[in-house]
Amino acid sequence: MPEEDCLLDIKFRLYDGSDMGPFQYSSASTIDMLKQRVVSDWPKGKTVIPKTASEIKLIRSGKVLDNSRTVGQCKLPFGDVAGGGTVIMHVVVQPSSTKTKTEKKVDDSPRNVVCSCSIL
Repeated sequence: MPEEDCLLDIKFRLYDGSDMGPFQYSSASTIDMLKQRVVSDWPKGKTVIPKTASEIKLIRSGKVLDNSRTVGQCKLPFGDVAGGGTVIMHVVVQPSSTKTKTEKKVDDSPRNVVCSCSIL
C-alpha cells in the first residue's frame, strides 16, 4: 500500500535553542533534502556554521535520521501534528575533523609496561 503524500510543517531546533522555520515539506522529501535546506538557510552570526549537509545530523524522537529515507519512511508521528502542529527536528553540527588544527596527535607507538607484583 503506497504511503499517502501529505504536507508537514517542520521546524529545525539549533544547538543554541533557536529555531529555523517552520518549513513545509512533503512526506516524499528525503532527509538529505531537509539537510540541504538547513545548510542553505543557516542563520548568519552563529559561532558554528555547517559548510555541507554531511556535517549535519537531524534528530527526531531521539533517533538520528538516515539521509536516504523520506520523511514518510521515518515514521514521523503525523497523528500528533494533526490540526496544524509542527514537527521539531534537532540539528547537530559536526564539522569535519580534517580541518581542526588544535587537535592533539595521539601517540600510537607501542610501550613497554613493567608491572611489579608481589604475591603473598
